[in-house]
Amino acid sequence: MPSFSKVFESTKNLYVRLALVILVALVAVAVAYKPMVLPEANPVVQSQDISEITKLAANKNRLEYLLLANPLSNFPRYVFKYKDAPQIHVVKVPSTSHINLEREVLLKNAIPYAIAQEEFLNAHKEVLHDPEADSSAAVEIGGFLARNAIGLLLLVAMFIGLRKHLPGMGGSSASVVKPENLKGSMDDLVGMEDIKAEVAHLEEMIANRDLYRSHNIDKPFNVMLTGPAGTGKTKLAGYLAKKLDIPLIQASGSGLESGFVGGGAKALNAIYKKACAQGRCIIFLDEAQSLFMPRGRGDKKWDDDTANTLLGLLDGIKSDQGAGVIWVVASNFDDASMQMDEAMLRRFAVKINFRLPNKAERRELINVFLSRKDVECVDWGNLNLDYVAEITANLSPALLETVVDRASMIAIQEKVLITTDVLFRAFERASIGLTDRATTAEKNKERERVALHELGHFFMQIDPYVRLGMSWDEVKAKSNLLKISTESVSKIGALGYVLSAQHDVSLRTLEELEQDVIQLYGGVAAEELFYGARGISTGSHNDIQKVTSLLDTMVNRLSMYSHSKLDYSQLKHEGAAEEAMRQVEAKADELYNRTLEAMKAYKDLIGVLAGTLLERYVLSKDEVFALLAELTEPRRKAA
Repeated sequence: MPSFSKVFESTKNLYVRLALVILVALVAVAVAYKPMVLPEANPVVQSQDISEITKLAANKNRLEYLLLANPLSNFPRYVFKYKDAPQIHVVKVPSTSHINLEREVLLKNAIPYAIAQEEFLNAHKEVLHDPEADSSAAVEIGGFLARNAIGLLLLVAMFIGLRKHLPGMGGSSASVVKPENLKGSMDDLVGMEDIKAEVAHLEEMIANRDLYRSHNIDKPFNVMLTGPAGTGKTKLAGYLAKKLDIPLIQASGSGLESGFVGGGAKALNAIYKKACAQGRCIIFLDEAQSLFMPRGRGDKKWDDDTANTLLGLLDGIKSDQGAGVIWVVASNFDDASMQMDEAMLRRFAVKINFRLPNKAERRELINVFLSRKDVECVDWGNLNLDYVAEITANLSPALLETVVDRASMIAIQEKVLITTDVLFRAFERASIGLTDRATTAEKNKERERVALHELGHFFMQIDPYVRLGMSWDEVKAKSNLLKISTESVSKIGALGYVLSAQHDVSLRTLEELEQDVIQLYGGVAAEELFYGARGISTGSHNDIQKVTSLLDTMVNRLSMYSHSKLDYSQLKHEGAAEEAMRQVEAKADELYNRTLEAMKAYKDLIGVLAGTLLERYVLSKDEVFALLAELTEPRRKAA
């Protein structure tokens, strides 16, 4: 077996060496520990035998001196020396015994004594020294170490682990990825030509630093990537490092903080030092929106340490070694959607804003994701990619890939090929969650109410087109309905839902926002139409929450109903709040009454469709409009 010294010398890790030393020390103490007794420099004999004091009466003539040390303490000491012996005797007695001894032995036998002075005690420190206490403490320490040796070792191991793996404790765990180990390329960014152009410009800037120096531009080309989650910011950082043939170090902004003061700053410095050692390198800081928030928000001065450290590192002020380091920092928000620190924003020469893909790009993305599967897994002849791209509006590339992967899971489970229907169900599962019929199977009253409620939403959605006199085919073309369901959704706690396609355009007019409110009010209005004002259920809670938020935005934030265009939410005084509340209530009353009045025209159709919906649980868009055409055809012929 190799000796400890050989094992110790062969181990290079400082923490492992420390653990070995502690282990050997604990084992040594646990196996054999001895009471720790101070060495006696003088011939002092310690005792607690009271009989030695009673013997003084018979040996009074032999006494050279008798002293009392600490007579007022809990344990006074009798210190005496015989003329014919070199030892100094110290007898420790309890204070209660001392009183009796002093009266019955010393005074009764006229034995002379004095109080020990400081000079004597300083010259004979052993007089007050308590070897039994030392021995007891040694026994306790040794026993504690022996009993807890394993626990102490685990504690040491945990501390070493914390120093290695917690940000700000023993450095950063961010690893360096060489360019040859990075996967993918810029070609994997489907569409997004505007973003690709920005990246190409960035590559040109980095590759031609001398040209930019001739224009007196010598700052580091720090890059800010902003945009919704799942749009490819993380992948682009890897693509850029691979294209430039330089290493990449990736860390998470939210993962920098360790809970220790200065932990985030220390982790950033460790990452920067690691990047400097590479020469040319990209540091990619993901999910860093918290670092962009204005500083000085908290009362504690160390709250902004991490952001302040990042500001300095972005400037490259640490040393010339960082001249080849490029910071790429990603955030899910930009300065238009949240307030950002101005000093931080100025540090970035390049800002690339990612966006959600448009319909053509979604179609191409879905096609790419499906093409990566084996040919026999997809029924290309029964696949309408235009329809799938239309219903998946406002989904990021990452969510689109999730939908395609979910379609594969459904296809494998059901032993079928991937078709339009399978992709639709995958989209529904990804956006809504798991649905079931068992929850409401025996609740006929609840299912009837849910059917009426959901149909109310649908008819208020198509009401503007019906009022224009359009045919059902024309209304169908305009409607974004996908399906109406009375299946329960555990994810949102709903007993039914109307699934509709979204719009790519995010700008909304006042008229469109009011129509959104009316559509949301459609459910509760249908309940009131069939059950009366006192028959409205709690199922409208989520709809009313959305209406309140919309009306707050329309009235208070956008001032859509006021000639003075002000953001009333910024006016904090009480009068403004009361006036805003009155405006919101008045507009809510107006729009709900308009909804209730419009709903009356569809009462008969809702009643018939509700019966069919209860039987089938689900009605697709095609089925809904086929039923509407069938129900209204006799009326048209009669007319």
